[in-house]
Amino acid sequence: MQISSRFTVAAHVLICIEMFKNERKVTSDFLASSVNVNPVVIRRILQQLKGAGIVTVTRGSGGADTAKALDEITLLDLYNAVECVDDGALFHFHEDPNQLCPVGRNIHAVLDGRLEEIQRAMEEQMKLVTIRDIVEDTKNLM
Repeated sequence: MQISSRFTVAAHVLICIEMFKNERKVTSDFLASSVNVNPVVIRRILQQLKGAGIVTVTRGSGGADTAKALDEITLLDLYNAVECVDDGALFHFHEDPNQLCPVGRNIHAVLDGRLEEIQRAMEEQMKLVTIRDIVEDTKNLM
């Protein structure tokens, strides 16, 4: 199980928007050159971020900007905006375990609660990190 690269690309995009918005129009082509992906990937992520109220996007070559203050956007906000998880569940169980097998019959009982607890802990940690934190760390490395 792995969180897709959409999450880290979304973080990269927001950092670039903040770092370059006063110097140039931050377009999907510009962002794609920084992330080193096809601009279509960036456009899809920008649409997801826009749908979540995290960015604004001006059509054409107008560029992108943040729609909220950076300290109001957390890593969990990004994760929720771009990760496509069924019913909010990070872990997906294999379908129809064999009920005749003692492991298959009990796998949900032994793992469901633990996996939910792990996901809650991850989400709580993600709530503590804002995009402002990430941007400041980036500036400190420059």
